[in-house]
Amino acid sequence: MARLFGTDGVRGIANSELTCELAMQLGAAGAHVLTEEKSYRPTIMVGCDTRVSGGMLANALMSGICSVGANAVYVGVLPTPAIAYLTRKYKVDAGVVISASHNPVEFNGIKFFDGNGYKLSDELEDEIEKHIRNNNKDIPRPTGSRIGKLKFRQDAREEYINHSMKQIKTDLEGLKIVIDCAEGAAYYTSTETLKELGANVIAIHNNPDGTNINSNCGSTHMEELCARVVMEKADLGLAFDGDADRLLACDENGKIVNGDEIMAIVGNDMMEKGELALNTIVVTVMTNLGFLLMAKDKGIKVDQTKVGDRYVLEHMKEIGAVLGGEQSGHIIFLNENTTGDGLLSALHLLEVVKLSGKKLSELARVMEVLPQALINAPVPNHLKDRYTEYPEVVSAIEELEKKYAGEGRVLIRPSGTEPLVRVMIEGKDQKVIEEDAKRLADLIERTLI
Repeated sequence: MARLFGTDGVRGIANSELTCELAMQLGAAGAHVLTEEKSYRPTIMVGCDTRVSGGMLANALMSGICSVGANAVYVGVLPTPAIAYLTRKYKVDAGVVISASHNPVEFNGIKFFDGNGYKLSDELEDEIEKHIRNNNKDIPRPTGSRIGKLKFRQDAREEYINHSMKQIKTDLEGLKIVIDCAEGAAYYTSTETLKELGANVIAIHNNPDGTNINSNCGSTHMEELCARVVMEKADLGLAFDGDADRLLACDENGKIVNGDEIMAIVGNDMMEKGELALNTIVVTVMTNLGFLLMAKDKGIKVDQTKVGDRYVLEHMKEIGAVLGGEQSGHIIFLNENTTGDGLLSALHLLEVVKLSGKKLSELARVMEVLPQALINAPVPNHLKDRYTEYPEVVSAIEELEKKYAGEGRVLIRPSGTEPLVRVMIEGKDQKVIEEDAKRLADLIERTLI
């Protein structure tokens, strides 16, 4: 049986794969595992993004939490990084976010944070899953006055905004910014923060109705944002995803600036200020080769991990790094928050733009983005980790690895959150690598059905 937890919590189609029954079980098992050693009645904070299924799953989850004697505090719609920060700020015992990040509206997910605001280890997730596989039969169920209470808190988002504003050393007056909130959790916190700091903010896709989250908008669909920046003659554009833990940007010409480029810009600025601990940035194996060449030229050390911001974070904690992230826009400023934070990423990028007086297009030239093709092969979820069991797929991968040896690379990996196998090729010719990546992705899709 496939593991319940992926690289970013439990994900699935709401009310089909991720049911209220499963949410209630996760609430009970998660509360039990994360708080069983407490000598007092523990409290767990719960928030969600703007999906229509969020309220349904939140109520089921909180019922599970209360059923094992823990209290639940519901803070409503907030970005994932806000829950991570507020879990520590309010000194609660754990936090939970109900979100499927950049996925379409029919999906949802449940992601846990421990009392310090960190995502759970594989071992803790396995312990929660073990209880669920056993239908939570070994978890005590209190009665009477020992049942947990549900509370609501309305001021949480202002706390997160105030915290975020304090992390940069300038206002943003004079900057004209278009932001795409993905009809998601950033719709209030990001717009209000940038306005409070004095920016001229043009917000698009910031009217969530529960069904339009990530629909042709946000960090996965930036065409409208890029065009709007050019039309408005804005300084730059910012794109969040549904739960606002990632950020991509576009410059004044409408050219996309990805997570690697944002880390290069901010990382070099931090190094010049003596703020880049160990002169090290932690990235994943998906990071563009151009980033590695930039770092070598600038004297920045780069440590690489497997894909997933949780693995970037684990390595950052292990070595004492303060900056790390992914090309997709998950960027972690570990001195300020314990997970990828789209708003913090935006603020630090804007700080460099404002204080340097340079256009984003000029700042982005700190690194050359080498040609890279990424093609997704849709496959059944239970088969995505088994592509190496098919000889024709293995043979095709080996042929491509020989072809690109010494002048590029081939990386194949199953998605941790979706029923996909991702095919990434880097090389000299964009057209050639796209053709090769598509052929391999098509083969994987045909073979794994």
